[in-house]
Amino acid sequence: MTENARSDGYGSAVDARQLWWPGFYAAAAWLLAAAITIGLPDVVPWGSANIFAGLLVGGAGIFALLGFGIDRLGRARDPIAWYGPWAIALGIWFALWELITAKLGWMPKPFFSPPHGLLHVYIVDWERILICIAYTARLWSIGFFSGIAVGFVIGVCLGWSKSFSYWGMPVLKLIGPVPASAWIPATFFLFPTTFQASIFLVALASGIPVAILTASGVGQVNRAYYDVARTLGADSRFLVLRVAIPAALPNVFVGLFMGLYYSFAVLVVAEMLGAKYGLGWYLQFQTAYSAYANVYAMLIIMALLCSGLVKLLFVVRDRVLDWQKGVVQW
Repeated sequence: MTENARSDGYGSAVDARQLWWPGFYAAAAWLLAAAITIGLPDVVPWGSANIFAGLLVGGAGIFALLGFGIDRLGRARDPIAWYGPWAIALGIWFALWELITAKLGWMPKPFFSPPHGLLHVYIVDWERILICIAYTARLWSIGFFSGIAVGFVIGVCLGWSKSFSYWGMPVLKLIGPVPASAWIPATFFLFPTTFQASIFLVALASGIPVAILTASGVGQVNRAYYDVARTLGADSRFLVLRVAIPAALPNVFVGLFMGLYYSFAVLVVAEMLGAKYGLGWYLQFQTAYSAYANVYAMLIIMALLCSGLVKLLFVVRDRVLDWQKGVVQW
């Protein structure tokens, strides 16, 4: 391998002399999108077109600088080279998106919004959006963490105790396939406030997959591990806490990922029960007024929040299960 070529961390060799092109093509694509944004008139005014074009020009300048200095970035050039084609595709997508919505009107207002229309929503409504994010974060965190805590305990009991599994597993299999939103009529009777009812729905959506996967993980632990531990004098508490639960953690994290997605799916429905703020409330409120640009802007925020939480959960899983690398297939 020459001094200009080496492994990039993604399984291929990188030639530094060939890495300049993603930056320059990405810069050209983003400049094209900026030219379309400010060079062609909008069929219907959306606002913030100049700001969006300025951001595109700024991004193009960054990509151009990265293209010039790619040889001097060291290890940082590998992810830049890897994600460079995505930057190009994003610039082309911005250009096409602007054309077919704001400039040509093929996808008309109010049903579709150009990129600078979404940016305008964030600029003019950022205070209410931040309040809704805070309300949703409180509701989701209480519901999700209480749900996975209860689901984890129930799952361990189901996987460890045959008598508990005899009575509990049929009930769990009966409740599990039912969507959490189907319990809305019961929540109005069981809980005094809509906030508590919403927490229950989020907890139910996140706790059931954790319970099922945890029970499966505990039940699949190799019995030889228990025999060895008992030979060394381990009691039942040690077997559960130091053998069964650690061995079942890969299954537990699968349940956590599923519960995370399910909790976000039911979150919008839960916040439509009468919440005064929140992401779900915002979607419902803006849909009632046909403000679909606001709806799309909030959907992007929800997608970013969910993907960020998934990434964080991946980091936690890798740290917690670091000792199982090379032993357990994830």
